Amino acid sequence: MIRLPTIMVAPNGARRTRADHPALPVTMIEIVATALACHAAGAGAIHAHVRDHEGRHVLDAGLYGELIAELARAAPAMIVQITTEAAGRYCPAEQRAVVDAVAPVAVSVALREMVAGPHDEAAARRFYGACHDRDIAVQHILYEPAEVVRLGRLIAAGIIPGAGLSVLFVLGRYAAGQESDPTDLAGFLAAAAGLAVAADWMVCAFGRKETAALDAALKAGGKVRVGFENSLWHADGSLARDNAERVGAIAALCGSGAGLEKRAW
Repeated sequence: MIRLPTIMVAPNGARRTRADHPALPVTMIEIVATALACHAAGAGAIHAHVRDHEGRHVLDAGLYGELIAELARAAPAMIVQITTEAAGRYCPAEQRAVVDAVAPVAVSVALREMVAGPHDEAAARRFYGACHDRDIAVQHILYEPAEVVRLGRLIAAGIIPGAGLSVLFVLGRYAAGQESDPTDLAGFLAAAAGLAVAADWMVCAFGRKETAALDAALKAGGKVRVGFENSLWHADGSLARDNAERVGAIAALCGSGAGLEKRAW
């Protein structure tokens, strides 16, 4: 099972459009070109959302397969992590189905979406177990420290495998104005310290303090996800030209971009 690299790019997300930024990649050609530029700038993986012909977020196995094939040809060293984000459109069964159909090397799954309550636990146990058996690296998306604690309980109950545990701490998603703060990280790390198994952890951060939050994560020994899904701005408040420019700014915090992939494995 793969381990995620130090820097992952999230170039578009489920909700933003070109009205938010003209360089937001929407079409397959644009997503592939953005991935290549971000890979050259220091990102070892892409958190991939695909869009339908109207530009809407979609969980489509065919489109995911096309993207994975294109990037395998153009940038074979770049990991493609697909998303199962519901975005108000998909239920857990549909989210599980796309993973089953695509069989990606990596997928992100929001804990609150896949295991909303006890009624989801039996299906979730089968899903997470199948991903483990198929060597699909699941990154658990966590929006608050309480979800880290809940993840630990689900691992203890055997619903989620503890082996190869990977998590993403999301800073600022539900804060006022979706603005994160570097101090938000402390609660997540305190909760993670109570897990029975060590997690490979990554941080993404919404808003204008993205750089500061990701810098704090790197200094604490974590990994980072950067890109237009979460923020459009540099540390000085200026609007980034494109995703590759944001990746380059974060890669500079790590030192030479050329060494990032070696650090990740």
